[in-house]
Amino acid sequence: MKLLFRSIEKYKWAIVLAIFIKLLGTMAELLLPYILEHMVDDIVPTGELKQVIFWGLTMFAAAIACRMLNVTANRKAIFNAHRVSYDVRQALFEKTTNLSGSQFDAFGLPSLISRMTSDSYNVQSAVQQFQSLCVRAPIMLVGGMIMTLSMDWHLAMILVVMLPFLLGIVLFVSSKGIPLFTGVQQRLDTVVRIMRENITGIRVVKALSKTEYEKNRFAEANKNMADSDIRASSIMAIPGPFMQMSLNVGLVLVIILGGRRVNAGEMQPGVILAFLTYFNMITMGVMGINRIFMTMSRATASANRIDAVLQMTTDQQILTADEAKKPQGDEFIRFEHVNFSYNAVDDSDAGFAGEKHEQALTDISFALKKGESLGIIGPTGCGKTTIINLLMRFYDVQDGGVFVGGRDVRTYDKDELRRKFGVVFQNDMVFQDTLRENINFGRGIGEAALNGAVEDAMAAEYIGSLDEGLDYQASIKGANLSGGQKQRLLVARALAGDPEILVLDDSSSALDYKTDAAMRRAIESHHKDSTLIMIAQRVSSVMGMTHVLVMDNGRCIGYGTHEELLASCPAYKEIYDIQMGAIG
Repeated sequence: MKLLFRSIEKYKWAIVLAIFIKLLGTMAELLLPYILEHMVDDIVPTGELKQVIFWGLTMFAAAIACRMLNVTANRKAIFNAHRVSYDVRQALFEKTTNLSGSQFDAFGLPSLISRMTSDSYNVQSAVQQFQSLCVRAPIMLVGGMIMTLSMDWHLAMILVVMLPFLLGIVLFVSSKGIPLFTGVQQRLDTVVRIMRENITGIRVVKALSKTEYEKNRFAEANKNMADSDIRASSIMAIPGPFMQMSLNVGLVLVIILGGRRVNAGEMQPGVILAFLTYFNMITMGVMGINRIFMTMSRATASANRIDAVLQMTTDQQILTADEAKKPQGDEFIRFEHVNFSYNAVDDSDAGFAGEKHEQALTDISFALKKGESLGIIGPTGCGKTTIINLLMRFYDVQDGGVFVGGRDVRTYDKDELRRKFGVVFQNDMVFQDTLRENINFGRGIGEAALNGAVEDAMAAEYIGSLDEGLDYQASIKGANLSGGQKQRLLVARALAGDPEILVLDDSSSALDYKTDAAMRRAIESHHKDSTLIMIAQRVSSVMGMTHVLVMDNGRCIGYGTHEELLASCPAYKEIYDIQMGAIG
């Protein structure tokens, strides 16, 4: 709930205005039965037409005022709620983009998506109802009680006796709602995860004829979420029928007792009419309170999930020069005895606990001077990409040190550090935008630099063959581009910024050998000052590098030049012989 109060602080006066208007509208609504009772019991019996017309117009004006005020208040409530949810989503998006790799892994992408969408919508609904229903329902309840007590306390005692029982049921059931709705949102995370996996991998699913299997898997997750939601909503709906039945019984008692009092001359007939209307208002007030608690229970569960992200403190502090480690050499890039495992962050408030994973890197050391190149080769899952994750400080090492420009990477502001890089990641992202904007990426890169990057990435020929050229619109994830076209586009994006450090993570796997070789020659020729790190599966891609690092199971099993490794590293020689055709 803290999130709700923090969110509305910015718009408190706009919210206060909406509440005040709603208050006026509800007060006008409460006057209508009183005016009706006054007309029936006091005005009509006199037979004075002018008085009847006057009070009739008064009642009509009160009804119009009630309608207009409530409509205005509801519109303002909707507007304020949308502004609050906008701020919550913006804050959540900004926080998500600043999470460390470990924190991001701990929450999980599907969970972050559902917090951004479903949970933020629940918060929006709560803020909206806070300004409307949370004002109207209690005032209808309390105001109706006051008006009935002022008219005839004997009849009003029927309500006085019933209300504590009804409100007790609402409060008890609502206290059970928050954990139930938290479970619903957690099951929604699973639904989002399976949906995202299937949408992303739809071609694989179809190619392997696993559509029915995935449909059943989604159906099971969807059923679990639906069952959880039904269970939570059913429990929260328990007070409704009890209240409706109790209030109907009360209404019958009011009619019976009221009729007897009218016959006995102890009250006027108009009072019964007013009582019936007030009774209906009180019924709506009690039902409204039940709705409030249902909405607030769901919103509190969602707000707590959002707040778990927003309140997450960074686990990657910027260190001072005195706090940081000092490199043992003056090379531009250094790894010194680095050990690393992917450990989830332990934070009970966030809803997850740390898990130990297998060591991803063990005692990795290497050094590069500015302008040198490093090729990294090894089997899938051996830790090649993890080296890049540590170099760019997506994660922090557990032991050892990573240094760029003679400084521990932990002393850099993250933007300052990452501006040094041009990167093509494995399975990198092509956005639904023009090819020009996919390369430029909002960096304000000039036309000459952009065209030069396209040439060096060997992308000029295929882009030139398109009618729109660089203004060609790429589909989501580059679905309308071939694998090789996407890779060349991504390399052009990395080169366009003329980076100090160029990282190519398996960025030429879809290219033929001729294009791959031409691209490497262009990079060597036009980006001599860039320090190049290339992760590849092909020996031909790394054999021309200044240094080659051979990885296996998170360990360095070979380091040196191509010629040195052929003589000293059996695993590298075996890869070379197989790929270059020396065997068989």
